[in-house]
Amino acid sequence: MSQKIVTPHILRRVIQCLFLLFCLFIGYRLFQHFIWATGQSSVFVSKPPSVEAFLPISALMAAKQFILTKKWDMVHPAGLTLFFAFIWMALLFRKSFCGYICPVGFISNLIEQLGRKLRLQKELPARVERALSVPKYLILSGFVYFIVFNMSTRQISSFLTLPYNYVADSKMLTFFLAPSGTTLIVIAILAVLSLFIRNFWCRFLCPYGALLGLCSTFSPTAITRDTGSCISCGKCRKICPSAIHVDKRKTVHSPECVGCAECVGVCPVNDCLTVRTFNKKVPFATIAIGGICVLLAFYGIAIATGHWYSNATPELIRKFHMLIFNK
Repeated sequence: MSQKIVTPHILRRVIQCLFLLFCLFIGYRLFQHFIWATGQSSVFVSKPPSVEAFLPISALMAAKQFILTKKWDMVHPAGLTLFFAFIWMALLFRKSFCGYICPVGFISNLIEQLGRKLRLQKELPARVERALSVPKYLILSGFVYFIVFNMSTRQISSFLTLPYNYVADSKMLTFFLAPSGTTLIVIAILAVLSLFIRNFWCRFLCPYGALLGLCSTFSPTAITRDTGSCISCGKCRKICPSAIHVDKRKTVHSPECVGCAECVGVCPVNDCLTVRTFNKKVPFATIAIGGICVLLAFYGIAIATGHWYSNATPELIRKFHMLIFNK
């Protein structure tokens, strides 16, 4: 297929749909595992390790422990593997995790599209946008302060081996299966805000995105604009999910850039907007494919070195589930 058929938008949506289906599949497998672990079924179902990607706080603790002690967390080993994978994806290919893999980002994109069709989307003044960007960095700073600077490796090790941490993924599952009224209200508010302000959660509140965004500022990969051929149509700015003023930048190094290359796809001038790595022009699919390759490389290494599956026995897992959930 040529680039005229496979546009950045189509490529992105296909990848996002595939990862959303994968997330739904592992979510269902986690539910089956939970039913077994809490004694509601006698059929053993192992926990899908990939769900540990949704435990970033535990992964941050495990990352500090590994950096200081070289000890890999074997309670949620896949979680630590994926945490490092997402960071390297950002370092090499911008926030490709946010742009192509994150299911929350995908759902936020769909709500944004609905807002566009309903003509509800509003542009925020630069000052307001900068002010709204502060909370996610404050949240991230809070986690970094308490975990990186305040917690000792001994405290981290104690937390990681608590019964609660062993069942943290199941706790996450029950949170979404039976959300409180407050949770539903918050989700509804975020959804409504996203109709008017594109990708509200991702741009202004997500601490994980803030961390990956900071890492992505060191990336050798970026969208570049040929100022000489640019006709200042503004299509790139209007399509950007992060509302970046691409039409006013020569190189997009913003921590908000998710590397979706949607701007490249809508640009009416050939080669005005291009993806470059180490200042060399590359196909727009480089960010998506490169990010996925990094993810697969970390997965393959983790499998080969025994850092993907938890060393917790089924008996121990069931014991802790019974302890936490059957009180």
